[in-house]
Amino acid sequence: MNDGGQPALAVARELAEFLDGSERTLDIAVYDFDLEAETAAVVVRALEGAAARGVAVRLAYNVNHAAPIPVPPPPRTDPDTVETIAVPTAAIPGVPDLMHHKYVVRDGAAVWSGSTNWTDDSWTREENVIAIVHSGEVAAAFARDFDQLWRSRSVAGAGLPPPTTLDAGGIEVSAWFCPAHGRRLSHRIARVIGDARRRVRIASPVITSGPILGTLAEVAADGELDLAGVIDATQIEQVYRQWAAKPGTRWKLASLGQVLQRADFTGKPSTPYAPGSIHDYMHAKVVVADDVCFVGSFNLSHSGELNAENVLEIADAELSERLASYIDDVRRRYPRPPLPG
Repeated sequence: MNDGGQPALAVARELAEFLDGSERTLDIAVYDFDLEAETAAVVVRALEGAAARGVAVRLAYNVNHAAPIPVPPPPRTDPDTVETIAVPTAAIPGVPDLMHHKYVVRDGAAVWSGSTNWTDDSWTREENVIAIVHSGEVAAAFARDFDQLWRSRSVAGAGLPPPTTLDAGGIEVSAWFCPAHGRRLSHRIARVIGDARRRVRIASPVITSGPILGTLAEVAADGELDLAGVIDATQIEQVYRQWAAKPGTRWKLASLGQVLQRADFTGKPSTPYAPGSIHDYMHAKVVVADDVCFVGSFNLSHSGELNAENVLEIADAELSERLASYIDDVRRRYPRPPLPG
């Protein structure tokens, strides 16, 4: 998905088509659910239609907390609106960390996931990636995560088993969930980047995870790998101010500055967050390292390790090439990003 590349109604219909394919169960975890009347009607009709034909529908959503969340901006989900949908719902308090998922598990056989929230801006003005996986093994992993969310009403994620290699139509996939395995996920992504021999492509609003940032800085300094990517320039400038204010994080300024200066990165000058403003962030969250890709809801951030997040690690040359091409297309639209002062 690209900024201005598709109408919201088209995405709503694709989502509704996925929901309409359900026969037994729909388990939904979504961070931000705030659709305009026309798109909401399409999605709500699909949800309530599934429930009317006997599908067991469960919808979990994030609830704001009082603490400020400068990066990323807070969700706009209106609990009163969500609660009017005629399906069972669960409000997950984002305290102290966010319920940041955007996934649907259908009939224990298919998963809709990725970086895309359920908002008109997400579907029209943001860069996002949607991943649809038809695999009982992958769906079972997501179902375990959802069941824990539903029972606990908490993002804690304790007790989830570590990721294993799963089969998705002959392709090797691992399903990662934070916060249970957040730190391990960051180290895994860093290791795959460090092991790459041909190319690395990054799309992430921000890059603040220590293991990933350190590895990228080292790869950029070596200058031997085709390293490029795109970030959200507005959000990264907010990160610079946060890091500069804390002595313990100032080292990250030099590391990220080296990545952005020496590698081929660009930054989208998105609209700063404000109530009622357009939300046009560079919101895709993808890493490609040679023939392995990571796709999901996880910003490459330390805070992401602590949120309820999901990532699919996929070992597939064709998909990796497709995602790398997507990142290259996005980054060519924007200027070089701002560097730390």
